[in-house]
Amino acid sequence: MDGILHSIGLPEISPLWKEHLASAMLYDPAAPLQIPSAFMLASLLLFLLVHGILHRRRAARNLFTALFSLYLYNKLAGAYVLLLLFIAVSDFLIARAIGGSSLHEADDSGHHAPGNDETKTSTASEHADRQARRNRLLLALSVAVNVSILVFFKANGVFADFVGALSNGNLTLRHIAVPAGISFFCFQSISYVADAYHGKISPLRRFSDYLFLLAFFPKMFLGPLVRNSDFIAQMQRGDITVTKEDCGEATRLIVSGLLKFCILSKLMGQMFVTPAFAGALGEDGFTALMAVYAFTFQLYCDFSGYTNLASGISLLIGYRLPLNFRLPYHSATITEFWRRWHITLSSWLRDYLYIPLGGSRRGTVRTYLNLLLTMLLGGLWHGVGIMFVLWGLWHGVLLCLHKLWMRIVPEAAPTGSGLPLWRRAIGVAVTFNAVAFGWLMFRSPDWSTFTQMLHSIFCNFTPETVTPVLAANTPAFSALAAAVLLHALPSSALPRLDRLCTSVRLPGQAFLIALAIWLALQCRAIFFSAATSALPIYANF
Repeated sequence: MDGILHSIGLPEISPLWKEHLASAMLYDPAAPLQIPSAFMLASLLLFLLVHGILHRRRAARNLFTALFSLYLYNKLAGAYVLLLLFIAVSDFLIARAIGGSSLHEADDSGHHAPGNDETKTSTASEHADRQARRNRLLLALSVAVNVSILVFFKANGVFADFVGALSNGNLTLRHIAVPAGISFFCFQSISYVADAYHGKISPLRRFSDYLFLLAFFPKMFLGPLVRNSDFIAQMQRGDITVTKEDCGEATRLIVSGLLKFCILSKLMGQMFVTPAFAGALGEDGFTALMAVYAFTFQLYCDFSGYTNLASGISLLIGYRLPLNFRLPYHSATITEFWRRWHITLSSWLRDYLYIPLGGSRRGTVRTYLNLLLTMLLGGLWHGVGIMFVLWGLWHGVLLCLHKLWMRIVPEAAPTGSGLPLWRRAIGVAVTFNAVAFGWLMFRSPDWSTFTQMLHSIFCNFTPETVTPVLAANTPAFSALAAAVLLHALPSSALPRLDRLCTSVRLPGQAFLIALAIWLALQCRAIFFSAATSALPIYANF
């Protein structure tokens, strides 16, 4: 028997396999969680198995999902998981306090004690005023805590550079890494407390349920931001049912997400955009212009690809995340663009910032100021720096100009709908280039890089460089062409793809997903070094 086994050549198992397994399960600063990776795939398969066993037990299911989400965040960010827990505990207690005071107020107003009716009415009114002031202070506390955390991490690098410049390099402060996805779970937590304050939701009673809402792993790193009322309703179902149509749609989302995020985005970014913005590919105008356009599609593939992955995985376990992208570069106006790009952030900024500032209810000038301030803060949400400020102001100015245009031309539509084909084509071209100009600001690390890229585009553009640049960067330009074609697919194609993925049933769906994972891993192994980050661009925001 030993001879037979020896002739088969079974692989040898290292005697240190237990140590290797334990180290793989712990956070390693030199090798944080990667997407995709064999570890991530094995973890998801194990999660799906346990979640399927618990699908009828709501409390246990939510607790398990919350703990698994925390574990993945620990694998990605290490000790920063404690920051996530702090935000969760803080806002869970604040929302409970707001909800509790509302219940006490309702109880007091319904209590009929003997005495003068006028006195009772006055006392109840004073009590309601005290509770309202208390709730406003609690909401302000939640906002202050979350915004302070964001400012501390986002502005740390700027502050450190400022101190170093003032001291001529004699005093240096260490740059603190920004926790992955911190903006998303801070915004989600603020919206939860605000919704409890406005009575849109009842605060959750179990801390594990709130941890599930805040840290649900598919959306934790990059969103999409969910409406609390919608997601809480899904969380509180007694049983989870996943239909065959859900599996088909999930397959399409996961496969397309892997294609866009793991292959097209990485090829464009690592092989062309990054070296072009660093000046490593020369300063000719064609290279600079194509770098801007390539980044425009790289960012879309990166973010929408990850969103597809998150939505697909969520569907497999019975949760539907909101739509976050709807072919944004088909937009004929800047207003339409912001209804198609990062839809959940646009909705968040509108509901929790623009409308509370007064929206369009306080006159034309105030409306424009509110738009500018909202987009400026939206820029700062991505990072504290002059280029993010300029990007936010650029989009604020564009939105104000579009509003002004609609006032001057009453028949102009916010989304360009109903326009003749030739006018819509012009609108799409103008909007796309205006957005791409904004992405140049967004991608440039400093003003010098921004102005250098503009100088190359407008002053160094020579037709002779087109063919050599295309030939020298074939993989990147092939990925760009594929991204453009993929984005050109009409929305009507998606239901047909969903039906196709549904028709192949579970074996075919598993094969398609496995093939997409294999292609993503092969692309990473062939084109990129082991040190290349497999995390999305937006994980830094």
